[in-house]
Amino acid sequence: MKNILNDVSETALITLRSRVVASQMEHPIIQDDMGAQVLRKIRALIPEETQKRLLDSKVPAMLVNHIAIRARKYDLYTKEFLDRNPDGLVVSLGCGLDTRYWRISDRDWKYVEVDLPEVVIAKKEILGEQLNYPVIGCSVLDDTWVKEILAIQHENILFIAEGLFMYLPQKEVEEIFKKLSEIFSRSQIVFEVIIKKYTTGFWKKLVETKMKRQLSTAAGSSYQFGVENAAEVETYGDNIKVVEEWSYFEDEDIKPKIYGLFKNFKFLARTQWTIYAMIGWE
Repeated sequence: MKNILNDVSETALITLRSRVVASQMEHPIIQDDMGAQVLRKIRALIPEETQKRLLDSKVPAMLVNHIAIRARKYDLYTKEFLDRNPDGLVVSLGCGLDTRYWRISDRDWKYVEVDLPEVVIAKKEILGEQLNYPVIGCSVLDDTWVKEILAIQHENILFIAEGLFMYLPQKEVEEIFKKLSEIFSRSQIVFEVIIKKYTTGFWKKLVETKMKRQLSTAAGSSYQFGVENAAEVETYGDNIKVVEEWSYFEDEDIKPKIYGLFKNFKFLARTQWTIYAMIGWE
């Protein structure tokens, strides 16, 4: 894994560390024992400079809180989907160093991860035989993973894109939705989005500066995909229907507590948020 991390891949380390920090608090929002294992093992696999910059520096408390709340919410979406669809398949796109498989259940369940080949190689090296579910090593912009998922099943699938689409080109994300709506039926997708203004000009520069200052990474400069509102997603393909929107500002565990007031103001609550949509339901 040495020297292969680019700016976007570094967010996988930041996200992992944030979950682990949150899980080790006195009153944890999330339990992530496997995440702690992965974090311990990964130190030997990344350059010393990256260790110091991303693993040893202080993580902003607000980021830790945000990441933990989001992970817990996406875990809940997954559990609810599996409760409704015992034979359902969950597909996590751009999953990075996620450990959702172990957080959801101590029993086997139908789960597939998709990420860049180098991330998959690293994860296999870290987890070894503990990695007992399929992982597909390719870009989500490549049709390969769609064909492999279709070979497993074509309906009752939950696609998860947690902190992914904003880093991909606008047209490419729209094409992903178009393909999914054409190929899969009776399925769902839950994904995080940012407001479109964060992808260009002044606002993009502002986000880039903030992330560099707080996280010692330039990942914010890679924001490319955004939406004006959730309904826009329904235009990306046939039979796409938005059924829910969620912001971490709505969570009772948001900190500082005053940020909970943001849920009452759409222009604040809908800058970075989650959309849940149905796919292939006529």
